[in-house]
Amino acid sequence: MSYVDGFVAAVPSANRDAYRDMAARAATVFLKNGATQVVETWSDDVPHGKQTDFYRAVEATPEESIVFSWITWPSKSARDAGWKTVMADPAMQPDAMRGVFDGKRMIYGGFSMLLDERAAS
Repeated sequence: MSYVDGFVAAVPSANRDAYRDMAARAATVFLKNGATQVVETWSDDVPHGKQTDFYRAVEATPEESIVFSWITWPSKSARDAGWKTVMADPAMQPDAMRGVFDGKRMIYGGFSMLLDERAAS
């Protein structure tokens, strides 16, 4: 069954194009190393909560937007093998991403599929 890595980050709103360019380069590396899908989304309708929300989770400032992203893999073993080669790629080193967003405030994790329903096409 598929495996998903999920990410939430705060990105300076002024860096939207730079983030998209960086994400496109990273997506190429992930897909080359076994990922089946890379999705990057930019906040559009993300409410501020009374107790918790995406903004607090990543300590976003008013000048930042929320990015919600995921990478789909065929399996956890494919993800584990893929991540090893992804992290060794020069395009994925911290210097390649510096200045676009603060990776220390990104939250992420790996998730096993619980439900995957799709509309009939």
